[in-house]
Amino acid sequence: MFIRTESFKQYLRMYPVVSTLIALNLLVYVLTWLPVFGELLYFYGVGSNFYIAEGQWWRFFTPMFLHGGLMHLLFNMFSLFLFGPELERLTGKVRFITIYLVAGFFASAATYFLQPLDYAHVGASGAIFGVFGAFGALVYYGGRALPQLKQIILPIIVISIVMTFLTPNVNVTAHIAGMITGFLIGLSYFHPKRIVSWRAKK
Repeated sequence: MFIRTESFKQYLRMYPVVSTLIALNLLVYVLTWLPVFGELLYFYGVGSNFYIAEGQWWRFFTPMFLHGGLMHLLFNMFSLFLFGPELERLTGKVRFITIYLVAGFFASAATYFLQPLDYAHVGASGAIFGVFGAFGALVYYGGRALPQLKQIILPIIVISIVMTFLTPNVNVTAHIAGMITGFLIGLSYFHPKRIVSWRAKK
């Protein structure tokens, strides 16, 4: 289910949204290396509560495409690479990107409303936690019918939440808000009939 056995070309063809998101995050990270332009790109994209309060609303979205370092980027993109395809296959392109972007937006919005004015953040974690939340909604509806998913995704969700509180310099607000948002959207998407249809494709 979450073991990727596709070739590179198959992965691109089967999961175009996930592939595009990974490529975009990698591209933006490389662009931030460029002198002057990279600094401006990072400065105008970081999720700064102060500048959001000044009316720079795009900062609700741009932080999910920026990262604070190579390991930060690789960890998030590996999570998206591993868990994103199954959700994209299940929900379709439009619904998947909706979960991802809306979760990322509300992660930034919650950070704005619940963190101090001088708080700033970057990273795709809020959106990725939205993916986990959507899987949580699927388990909520059909955990008995999908025991394998339940056995895999629940420990991942629990571990992710625990690590959120134990790891320093993590935007806890964004992680939790993203997961809750993904869960709520998942509740609206995952009618039991969709679960039956998904199982039929296995």
